[in-house]
Amino acid sequence: MRRRQQPPLPKRHGLDPARLRLPEQGHWATIRDHLVERLPRVSPARIDELLHAGGIVDLDGPIAPDAPFVPGGAVWFHRDLPEETVVPFDIPVVHRDDDLLVVDKPHFLATIPRGQHILQTALVRLRRELDLPDLVPAHRLDRVTAGLVLFVINPARRGAYQTMFHKRTVRKEYEAIAPFDPSLTLPRVVRSRIVKEKQVLAAQEVPGEPNAETEIELLEHREGLGRYRLRPHTGRTHQLRLHMNNLGVPILGDDFYPVLTDKPVDDFTRPLQLLAAALEFTDPVTHEPRRFETSRTLQVWTDPHGWAG
Repeated sequence: MRRRQQPPLPKRHGLDPARLRLPEQGHWATIRDHLVERLPRVSPARIDELLHAGGIVDLDGPIAPDAPFVPGGAVWFHRDLPEETVVPFDIPVVHRDDDLLVVDKPHFLATIPRGQHILQTALVRLRRELDLPDLVPAHRLDRVTAGLVLFVINPARRGAYQTMFHKRTVRKEYEAIAPFDPSLTLPRVVRSRIVKEKQVLAAQEVPGEPNAETEIELLEHREGLGRYRLRPHTGRTHQLRLHMNNLGVPILGDDFYPVLTDKPVDDFTRPLQLLAAALEFTDPVTHEPRRFETSRTLQVWTDPHGWAG
């Protein structure tokens, strides 16, 4: 496996610097000219500020404002961060050893930096709060889904644990609260073809060979609501939410299915009632069985009036 090149800038706020590889060919006289064209969302004035402050570097150090373009070279810099709403929930640690960290992620907190969510993500907060600069996730949860996420502490073990999820050898269990339909026959396995297009928020089920499979079981019901156990056998985007919606029992608090609604990122009310409740696998390093369980419960089941309010 090719070793990742160490960036010449330290982490900032728990984040690695951005790396840009320069093209092998180009018409630019200076690196500055290339960056102005390459980074249209960054103003030329801001690029000049970074260059004069020594904030854009290569392997030899800070790049001068008039440094010539170097075909095939690379530069590093820290991107300016967006303004973010603080997600006011803790991230409880379920398990920690020399290799692994398992946490109980709250609703509304993204797993990794993306788009407008950078510092307010589980990865960046955990790197800073636990002083684990090399921490990486072995998999992800949607921002609106709560529950267990496994991170890798030891860089030498990343491949082993991430491969478990890629090969789908990890057994996952979720809980969900949704309407109870007495005419719905459960347990059952739902299979469909799910497609998620770039720049489109919602995924959709389309005709064709199934690529998504979920085992769905009703655990109990009361007052028109059901508590369901969901076991995904695949990992398509929004798979559990789509499959529950397809059965006519959409998960409570779902702002995508059946109707896409625009919920502000600072609205922490009525969280999606979906919880990653358990992770079970054979440890690829120790070869021992592992099982981790959430300590969270879904609010609408324990405090329906609090959730509705």
